[in-house]
Amino acid sequence: MGECSEWFADKERRGLIAGACGQLEVATSAALATGPLSGAGYVAVVCHPHPQHGGTMDNKVASTLARTYRDLGVPVVRFNFRGVGQSEGQFADGVGELADLLAVIAWLQAELPGKRLLLAGFSFGSGVAAQAAQRLQSTVCHLVLVAPPVERYSYDQDKLLPCPALVIIGEQDELVDVPGVQRWVASLRSDCELITYADATHFFHGKLGLLKKDLASALEGALSA
Repeated sequence: MGECSEWFADKERRGLIAGACGQLEVATSAALATGPLSGAGYVAVVCHPHPQHGGTMDNKVASTLARTYRDLGVPVVRFNFRGVGQSEGQFADGVGELADLLAVIAWLQAELPGKRLLLAGFSFGSGVAAQAAQRLQSTVCHLVLVAPPVERYSYDQDKLLPCPALVIIGEQDELVDVPGVQRWVASLRSDCELITYADATHFFHGKLGLLKKDLASALEGALSA
């Protein structure tokens, strides 16, 4: 279907696609034609936070990530991990959720062949996105990790990420080891930018507008080079 994929003809479209253990619910958004990255050949996938703690693709941070890509001119997909919303299956401790993301990516590459892949995730979803980037290596062009619980999940291999990355964390995050995240970013031997907000909590209450602005600026700089 290429550029003519009906999935990306509207501001948002929701539906079901085939996943690793049944159907997965996805939401697609067409790229803003006037966005600064419009026509640059990118496509983005956003992963939501922990399914067993209320995480869905409609989480406010995940939705903010998706809108940022869309407004930059990048078509974007959000999806519900197995067992969330209309997605079939049950929570699988990150292993099955990685399979879900890989299924979404394979479907997306068939819908929009030739596009360069961008991955993003919030909290638990950032861990899944990072693992997918490690699995796919050069297929992924850029990675956004928001409030990554680096103390709980594997993000790098020998202090290397397979692509340039951006990490965003609130210094008042009540669920993630903030000093641990900062030490991890400092220890990386690959390109990784860190954005911190002194008074932001895990869910970035009252900071989503600023997060979107800063993320857009960082992405435009990283992806226009």
